[in-house]
Amino acid sequence: MEETTDTKRLSRLTAMLTQLQTKRLLTASELAIKFSVSKRTIYRDIKALEQAGVPILTEEGKGYTMMDGYRIPPVMFTESEANALITAEQLIQKNKDASFVKEYSGAINKIKAVLGSDTKNKAQLLSDRIVFRQNVKYDRTSNYLSTLQLALTNFNLVKIGYHSPETGQSTERTIEPFAIYSTQENWLVVAFCKLRKDFRAFRLDRVTTLNTLTDKFVPHKMTLQEYFQICKEKYFSEPLP
Repeated sequence: MEETTDTKRLSRLTAMLTQLQTKRLLTASELAIKFSVSKRTIYRDIKALEQAGVPILTEEGKGYTMMDGYRIPPVMFTESEANALITAEQLIQKNKDASFVKEYSGAINKIKAVLGSDTKNKAQLLSDRIVFRQNVKYDRTSNYLSTLQLALTNFNLVKIGYHSPETGQSTERTIEPFAIYSTQENWLVVAFCKLRKDFRAFRLDRVTTLNTLTDKFVPHKMTLQEYFQICKEKYFSEPLP
């Protein structure tokens, strides 16, 4: 049986609440594209949510956001959504950063708590039947990812001890975390290095000590895509040996 117009709208309003709760700002155009409706429909939906008592704030020329501190009750996950989360859990359990595994495990346990009993049983069955072959021995080569994530989003300077196997030397650096990415199962932090006065990529498995400082740095205006473009241009501009 096809969904009625009212059912579709209820589903859209529920999904819109989730989007507003997880995103800082959303424009009417973004919401219209997301839900495949017109902007006029989005305006009506926003008004309906406001009339229902949801504290939606409108920032002129920027978009909509939810009032700080307001939370809707946990939404129920579909079986497919629960399966996606369980699959991700099995993959993350093989991650080499211990802090990342710990934080995700805490988060997924909270999510499991709101699953219906039938979905929960099926999720556990799936969990027992999924295997990822990489990092079979569950090696943990770093424990700093969660700390660096907080420093990155709060613009805190970080002091690290860094060992370079190529030179055999260890140095102490004060860095401004800019981005984090993963390659070949190792996490790297892209940061402005005060010592080198330039951006560098540091492998977390080579960080020997790490301390978050109370000192702040000015957020970098450059995007991650622009950083990679600069790296690409720099690489191709260097003469071949």
